[in-house]
Amino acid sequence: MMMDAMKVPVPVEGSGASPSPEGLEERSDEGPAGEGAPLAMPDPETPEKAYRRRFSADYKLRILEEADACEAPGEVGRLLRREGLYSSHLAAWRKARRQGSLAGLSKRRGPKGNPTNPLARKVEKLERENRRLEEDLRKAHVILDVQGKVAGLLGLSFDDGKTS
Repeated sequence: MMMDAMKVPVPVEGSGASPSPEGLEERSDEGPAGEGAPLAMPDPETPEKAYRRRFSADYKLRILEEADACEAPGEVGRLLRREGLYSSHLAAWRKARRQGSLAGLSKRRGPKGNPTNPLARKVEKLERENRRLEEDLRKAHVILDVQGKVAGLLGLSFDDGKTS
């Protein structure tokens, strides 16, 4: 039985501080959402922003196997309610399975990652160390050259360490 719109007394604007029975008007709570209509409480079960659900190929195959194993009337319906699915999901997934495209979906799509050589990090570390050692050797040669020139200016010999 459908209930008629409920009439609720509402104070008329500008009627003064104390509303009297004469200053009241009736309105329907089920009318169009206007200025005086009550605000609807948000549903805690629905997310604020809708998003598209994505199902993996493994999940689809598992659900199809479970659906195919259902024998008693209503079992498929229970499965769909439990998983939050629709019968159209099963129809589309069965079609994809027949065409063989569902088996190919198990791999992730997108660009392939560059395979990294397990020794690449070690090679890079050794190359950095090699550059550092070459720089140290260059500095040592510069120091030896300067020491040789200073010794030549001072008249020192490297052989015996005495002044010539």
